[in-house]
Amino acid sequence: MNVGILGLGLIGGSLARAYAKSGAQVYAQEKDEQIFGFAQLSGVVSGALDESTIPSCDLILLAIYPGGSIAWLEQNAKHISPAALVMDCCGVKEEVCACCFPLAKEFGFTFIGGHPMAGSHNSGFKYSRSNLFQGAPMVLVPERFDDIALLQRAKDALAPCQFGRFSVTTARKHDQMIAFTSQMPHILSNAFIKSPTALEHKGFSAGSYKDLTRVAWLNPQMWAELFLDNKEFVLSELDCFLENLAAYRRAIAAEDKDALVALLDEGKRRKEEVDG
Repeated sequence: MNVGILGLGLIGGSLARAYAKSGAQVYAQEKDEQIFGFAQLSGVVSGALDESTIPSCDLILLAIYPGGSIAWLEQNAKHISPAALVMDCCGVKEEVCACCFPLAKEFGFTFIGGHPMAGSHNSGFKYSRSNLFQGAPMVLVPERFDDIALLQRAKDALAPCQFGRFSVTTARKHDQMIAFTSQMPHILSNAFIKSPTALEHKGFSAGSYKDLTRVAWLNPQMWAELFLDNKEFVLSELDCFLENLAAYRRAIAAEDKDALVALLDEGKRRKEEVDG
């Protein structure tokens, strides 16, 4: 199998490592020449993903920001083989799928939206690893839900990554869910750490602090683009959180223990409910 990968960051680099380990020929495009050179020297990448190698790729994975992924596909769609499967790995889907599904129809190849639900607070190729996706969920966003053959084709193409389970949804539902499960935790963590008290936390912090602040260490450029691309759902989740947070503040300010216990119990019961 010949695999083309756009971007050699944490996700793209881990994809490249997984496919190279499986014996696939991996071609990549990476704007940082040093990273690209290192990936070649380490045996992960066989060569550049360009006009000469794009036509030979059976699978192309777009692993950079949504805007960049769309722009790359617009520029290179004419070089892609009609037999190829193209999949993005972006954190939002409505904008990406709205642009990429028509491009696939126009140029005759197959496109499916994808989002690997794995990662780290560290970014970059140096933190990539071949088993990053092992056992992790993978979200697929097809244009048509009744295309069982396409879903199986995507699963087969992704086999070297060893995903644990696959979810199939619409682009809009994906973006709504991701606003809650991924984007909000990054905003909350990043905002929480800004307390002046954080400067004095050493010796006073344990697991809960570590868990809450882990993703405050993020890629600002990437996450800013993702938040803005998913503005509608991120704002909805922020409004919901601020409303709930205000209720805790009112109860504490009024020293209303009964109200505070009720709020805490409601949150505990909701956690039990959503986790089954």
